[in-house]
Amino acid sequence: MCLVALSSFVIAQSSVDGTWTGEVQGGRGPQTLTLTLKADSGKLTGSVGGGRGGPVNIEEGTISGSDLKFKTKQQGRGGEIVLNWTGTLKGDEIAFSRMAEGGQGQAQQFTAKRQK
Repeated sequence: MCLVALSSFVIAQSSVDGTWTGEVQGGRGPQTLTLTLKADSGKLTGSVGGGRGGPVNIEEGTISGSDLKFKTKQQGRGGEIVLNWTGTLKGDEIAFSRMAEGGQGQAQQFTAKRQK
């Protein structure tokens, strides 16, 4: 039984590896984001591109089953902004939510699709 649970854990982690794109509403209209993700033993690494200043690295990334969590840091008008990301992997899609740390603004929901 443990072997079955472990193998499904490994399959879920490895299936997140790759490049994902999605569209999120920004202050100036829709913005296309490109995420490059890699899972290894419960740790999630990669980058998010599409904002000002080029790609930013994922920090504190974790994956447990189909649930992803990570943070990104970028420079905004008023200084550094930390975004907390959560996502649920469903096949070739990840349903994401991201919110600025400290409760600034509202959470943004969007879906990223695997690039083949």
